[in-house]
Amino acid sequence: MCLAVPGRVLEIEERDGTRMATVDFGGVVKEVCLEYLPDIQVGEYAIVHVGFALQRLDEESAKQTLELFETLGMLQEEFGDPWEMAAEANGTLPPGREETRQ
Repeated sequence: MCLAVPGRVLEIEERDGTRMATVDFGGVVKEVCLEYLPDIQVGEYAIVHVGFALQRLDEESAKQTLELFETLGMLQEEFGDPWEMAAEANGTLPPGREETRQ
């Protein structure tokens, strides 16, 4: 599933002529293209889909949405390691993680 997820802009830089940001999605940090929101600033929230910030969002709405996605397990589904999720669904852990299983 591909979600449009709210995230908080942590830092902004220009990379090869493209405005890019480091964005925090409730603890998961990813690189995002800001070309569709050229005036967004550090500390603001945006809705991001497939690596592009599409729309500015107020902080309260962003936090509520992130909490809901976390409760539903959708952040893990969207940002989690697909190998680890497949192994857990199969009742096993990936190599190197066996010692952390209880």
